Amino acid sequence: MNTRLRALLLAGATALSIGVANAAAPARLHVPAADRRAPAQTYLTFPEWFLVFSPAEYADLLRHGSPDAFPWFAHIGQFWSAYGRVTDATRGYPFNGEYHTMIMVIGTSTTVEYGLRGTYETLVGRLTALTAPPGATAEDRLAAREAQDYVDFIRVRPWYEFDFAARLKTLWTRTPLTGPHLLRKWERRYLLTSEWGAKAVYGWLIGKATHAAYDTPRDTTLAVVRGLPPGLAVAGMRRVRTQGGAVLVALPRYQAFTAAATDIARHGARFTEIAGNRGSILVSRVVPVSTPPPPTARVLIHQPILTQPGWQRQVLEVPIADLSDVLTGDNVPVEHVFDY
Repeated sequence: MNTRLRALLLAGATALSIGVANAAAPARLHVPAADRRAPAQTYLTFPEWFLVFSPAEYADLLRHGSPDAFPWFAHIGQFWSAYGRVTDATRGYPFNGEYHTMIMVIGTSTTVEYGLRGTYETLVGRLTALTAPPGATAEDRLAAREAQDYVDFIRVRPWYEFDFAARLKTLWTRTPLTGPHLLRKWERRYLLTSEWGAKAVYGWLIGKATHAAYDTPRDTTLAVVRGLPPGLAVAGMRRVRTQGGAVLVALPRYQAFTAAATDIARHGARFTEIAGNRGSILVSRVVPVSTPPPPTARVLIHQPILTQPGWQRQVLEVPIADLSDVLTGDNVPVEHVFDY
C-alpha cells in the first residue's frame, strides 16, 4: 500500500470516528438566536430599575411620613453614581449607543423632576407639613395611594403608560374641596395638579416617541434549565423544548422573572443559560449593612437605603451557573434579577 493511499484511509477513519462521536453526543441545548440579548444588558438595565426602586422607597415613606423627608437630591446622586459603575463594568462589551441615550434621557428627566420636587418640598411642603400630621388631608392620602399604585404599575409596564389623568380627575371630582387643615390641603392640591398634569402630558409625548422609534419589546425571557421537575408548574413559565436533562423555558420578563426564577431554584433546578448568556447576571437585594455577599458573587454597587438607616442595596454580579444558590441561600430575599 503506497503512502498516499495510507494517508487517505487514515483520514477517512478519523472522519468516521469523529462523526460517530458527534452522533453519540447530542448538541447542547441553547436559547435560539432570535431570543438572545447582549450580555451588557444585565448591567444597563440597573439604572432603569433604580427608577422603580426610588419611587418604591418614596411610597414606603408615605405610609408613615411626610414627602418633605424624602432625600430627593441624594437619590439623584445615587442614580448617576450607579450609571457610572455600570458604564465602567460594560466597557469590554460592544457599546449600545441607543440604550445609553435612553438612560441619559430618563436620568436627565428624573434629575429635573427630583430637583424641582426637592426644592419645592424643602421650601413650601415642609412649611405646610408643620400645620398637619402626615396623612391628615384627603390629598395626602390620595398621593400615598397613587405612589403605591404607580410603583406596582411600573414593575411590569413603562411609566409613561400610567394613567396620571385618571388620578387628576379623582383629585378634583372625588376629593372634598374643604375640610380640616385647609392650608395643607390646598397646597397639596396645587402640587398634585401640577405634577400629575405635567406627567400626563409628558408621558403621552414620550409614549408616542417611543412607539415611533422602537419596536415593542419581547415580554418573555428564554432560559435553559437543568434538573427541572417534570410536573412543576411555575407562574408564567412555558416549556418550549426538552433535550436530555435540559429544558428550554420561556419565563415572564421584568419583575415577574425574579419570582419565577426563585420558584424554579427552590425546586432544585439550576440555570445554565439566560437570554443566550452563560456568564454573569446582575442581582439586587436589600440587606443590613453588615451582610456579606454570597461566596459566589461579587458586589458591583452598594447603595444605602436613605430612608431606612442601617440598610443597603447590594447589586451583585452572579455567575448564571450559581444563580439558584443566590436565589435560595442564606434566607435573604432577592429584590430583582436583571434578566437582560
